[in-house]
Amino acid sequence: MKQENLEKITNLRHELHAHPELSMEEEWTRSHLMNFLRENTSRLEVADCGRWFYAVYRAESPRGTIGFRADFDALPIEECRPDLPYASAVPGVSHKCGHDGHAASLAGLALEVDQNGADKNVVFLFQHAEETGQGAQETVDTLSRLGIDEFYAYHNHTGPQPKHSIIVRNGIAQCASVGMTIAMTGAVAHASMPENGISPAIPLAQLACELPRLSAPEQYNGLVLCTIVQINVGQKAFGVAPAYGELSFTVRAEYEEEMNRLIRNITALAEDLSEEKGLRLEITYADPFPETRNADRCVEKVRAAARSLGLTLCSLEEPRRGSEDFGHISRAIPGCIFRIGDGPECPPTHTYPYDFPDEILETAVDMFQTILSLP
Repeated sequence: MKQENLEKITNLRHELHAHPELSMEEEWTRSHLMNFLRENTSRLEVADCGRWFYAVYRAESPRGTIGFRADFDALPIEECRPDLPYASAVPGVSHKCGHDGHAASLAGLALEVDQNGADKNVVFLFQHAEETGQGAQETVDTLSRLGIDEFYAYHNHTGPQPKHSIIVRNGIAQCASVGMTIAMTGAVAHASMPENGISPAIPLAQLACELPRLSAPEQYNGLVLCTIVQINVGQKAFGVAPAYGELSFTVRAEYEEEMNRLIRNITALAEDLSEEKGLRLEITYADPFPETRNADRCVEKVRAAARSLGLTLCSLEEPRRGSEDFGHISRAIPGCIFRIGDGPECPPTHTYPYDFPDEILETAVDMFQTILSLP
């Protein structure tokens, strides 16, 4: 890509990094990115969709329409990097997953397409709220009306693979997941007379102990996990037998159908335990993500682009356990999400020391441009 454009998007990433915003709160980020495109391009149409936006380049005689996505939300993690001149100015919030880099990369592709043209219509999707699984789902109806033939996205990747390497997988690339909270309510009693109350403590403990059995791998064709994240029953008041408790856990699976089967089994057990003890049961869900499935033809274009650029090409033997809401888009439009290596020396994402490597911005733009040029 052009050096001038690379310098612009590197500065843009640093600006985004310094002003992170959590999912569903990305007002400054969205506005800043839209202003960047309006100030630095002349042939793009920018459409503001409220919490997110997209831009369109229209070719004179288009050979179809292709879409590219970037997310731009941050995480509730303290920066803890005083050495960064562009460190987060927002206490308790930082870009520790690399979405500042994703957004800057897509802006770089927009600059290149605006200046060089393309033989396809190009949709540039700048998406909110990926971390909570809310963002992509809100974009699908609009995207489906734009006649997009294929959709692509990337994520930075921390692991043993070399920096700039391209990591991709056919079929399911990332697991489905959802957070569940099972709440049980009974009746309070003096701790010396627990028989006068109805405590949820034992039923919730029984349910927690049954989760490994319900998620045992021999019952499933793909990876299935059930991870307890919080148990909260009563309070530290030694004279009180509790009336209320919660068990929260994350269910994830390679195959969405198997995740849903596990959820049904957990729900049935919770209903039996609560009914047996006379407890009121409430089940709530949070952060739902679909399975993310890559289309074979799109994977092959990613591989062809990597080979054309002389980049190291790696395959994932198993789906990534972490979820990705790009699955909502690839369910509606054939697509592929691939990964670009941060390098083995880079700290893992979602940790205090992580910072998106500026060096892979150009790699991302080059990959997108090469995919765009393929028939």
